Amino acid sequence: MFEDLELITADSILGLMAAFRADPDTRKVDLGVGVYRDDHGETPVLDSVRTAEGALIAQQATKSYVGPAGNLGFNAEMEKLVFGAAHPVLAGKRVRSVQTPGGCGALRLGADLIRAAAPDTVVHVSSPTWANHVPLISGAGLKLERYPYFDPATGGVQFGNMLAAFEKLPPRAVVLLHAACHNPTGADVSQDEWRALLEVVRRRRLLPFIDMAYQGLGESLEADAFGLRLFCAELPEVVCAVSCSKNFGLYRERVGALHVICESPKAGDAVLSQLVRLGRGMWSMPPDHGAEIVRRILVDGALRGQWEQEVLGMRKRIQGLRHDFVAELAQHCPQRDFSFIARQRGMFSFFGISTAQVQALRAAHHIYMTDDSRINIAGLRKDNLAYVARATAQVLAA
Repeated sequence: MFEDLELITADSILGLMAAFRADPDTRKVDLGVGVYRDDHGETPVLDSVRTAEGALIAQQATKSYVGPAGNLGFNAEMEKLVFGAAHPVLAGKRVRSVQTPGGCGALRLGADLIRAAAPDTVVHVSSPTWANHVPLISGAGLKLERYPYFDPATGGVQFGNMLAAFEKLPPRAVVLLHAACHNPTGADVSQDEWRALLEVVRRRRLLPFIDMAYQGLGESLEADAFGLRLFCAELPEVVCAVSCSKNFGLYRERVGALHVICESPKAGDAVLSQLVRLGRGMWSMPPDHGAEIVRRILVDGALRGQWEQEVLGMRKRIQGLRHDFVAELAQHCPQRDFSFIARQRGMFSFFGISTAQVQALRAAHHIYMTDDSRINIAGLRKDNLAYVARATAQVLAA
């Protein structure tokens, strides 16, 4: 049966991970893999997570299933975190939530829900977008098209072109939007631009599918949810995929949620029944361990305060690295303007160098990033900023 299967080329990120691990050079720098790292180059377990997990292990009396919708307490607390406790969709009972295996599970479940409702739907994603958006959404059987987003000349958003593209979309088209900390570019739309997008989306009767994977790592827990909360307050239907990997550091626990805003509670009940059916056919029951850790943190005042301070620390570190890296690059590469890096938000930026220069950095200086020059800012450290800037200067001068 399997003898004629073709060998699939390894995912570029996974291949980069393997190459970095195999590199014996002590100067090596990993700017490719999209996980948060501290000043020691480690992806830490947050103290709030460690405390909540310890209490969970000590108190848990069963490992039985929690149900196809997942941990209901987690779902309820995530709704308050994502939308804000006083959001009108909560008061109007218009949101339905399902726990998923990570943000990836939420994206796939959302895509499957859209396909169940309208199989011919086209999902429009930003150019560029997170690489895994494509297989997750197309794997559900939906077609994808691109809308203009990133402007390499400025390191920002070509918002006028984005808005014009939305104006041309047919009713019921789906637009996939990044809530904050756009991956892979780090370029976000402003609050005024979110308001302008809302008017077009409402007038053209588009369905927003919002991916929020980095709440708290851009400006704040509140500001990073601005666009999502605005759309959900003003539109009859919105699909929201949320991940706890980054802001809780729970990468390997695969903790996520899908929130669907519906026009009425009755429509919401039908949507929830569909979500449970679809999830049952993919993973049956979602894993509870990480979700229960998140729930415990969010309901405990002291733990929540500690977690919010840890998120603040991660955010400040990333922001500081952006400014310090720009200063080093200005010193070593005065002929090139990298100031856009300091204006962007979240963990990622497009460095703006060629594939050949990326490969030269890897071969000669043991600095790893994806071939399109996406860099993980959190992979930098104070003790390697100057080294990366000097290596960049050498590559640019070659």
